[in-house]
Amino acid sequence: VQLQASGGGLVQAAGSSRLPCAASGRTISRRLMAWFRQAPAKEREFVAGIGWSGGNTNYADFVKGRFAISRDNVKETVTLQMNSLKPEDTATYLCAARLPFATGLADRADQYSSWGQGTEVTVSS
Repeated sequence: VQLQASGGGLVQAAGSSRLPCAASGRTISRRLMAWFRQAPAKEREFVAGIGWSGGNTNYADFVKGRFAISRDNVKETVTLQMNSLKPEDTATYLCAARLPFATGLADRADQYSSWGQGTEVTVSS
């Protein structure tokens, strides 16, 4: 499956941004999906994950209450809505997919087999 993230850019602190991730090549309807992020000179870190139907989600503590992940299996998209952005949210955001039919929400990068190229988000203070 090929993943294409978009929507990044420059945002002011306390502002919002929406990152869509479009899938092609293979369906994502039976794949757990997630967003990760990586800031310069830092390790890739988990941001949010979502189950097959969208009913189950999990979030990193640093985004709880501010970010929301959702999916549309008909449109083959996964979206990260980011609110109340902070300068420390500045990073490249990447969407990722697990192998089909894998179960259990996962928060490690090595649990995901397919990755998009990432989209940069810069939050100015």
